[in-house]
Amino acid sequence: MNLYDILKQLNIDFKEIEHQPLFTVKQAQIIKGKIEGEGCKNLFLTDKKGRYFLVVLEENKKANIKQIEKIVHVSHLSFATTLELKSILQLEQGSVTPFGILNDDNHQVFLVIDSDLKDKKLLFHPNINTKTISIEYHDLIKFIEFEKNNYIFL
Repeated sequence: MNLYDILKQLNIDFKEIEHQPLFTVKQAQIIKGKIEGEGCKNLFLTDKKGRYFLVVLEENKKANIKQIEKIVHVSHLSFATTLELKSILQLEQGSVTPFGILNDDNHQVFLVIDSDLKDKKLLFHPNINTKTISIEYHDLIKFIEFEKNNYIFL
């Protein structure tokens, strides 16, 4: 199934806009006011044992890697390679999104979600960086649980 089919099956309401390719949170500022929601920073990380973590933060936050390592009980987190991003989530650099777990058939990506995002409307690319989708926080969790990936709050 594609992303839109899953959103429909789960009765997840969303708004969507198309735009020029956006590769960074800073570039995404151009869509502010054009679609309702909080921008998110999405980081695809790995540890030395080959485990993968998708960290979803408020757009203005810096990732505290040491804190994340402590919460997920790993050490030496670093950014996964472009090749790993492509092979596991089938995403290109600049398109990282929690919706990428749709392509994680082995459920090997563990999500770490900023608890400050709770009860907000959120903005994510729908696996391509020329569109942005606005969904409710609880709908993001519904999607993650449907995909059967593990997650924890930061």
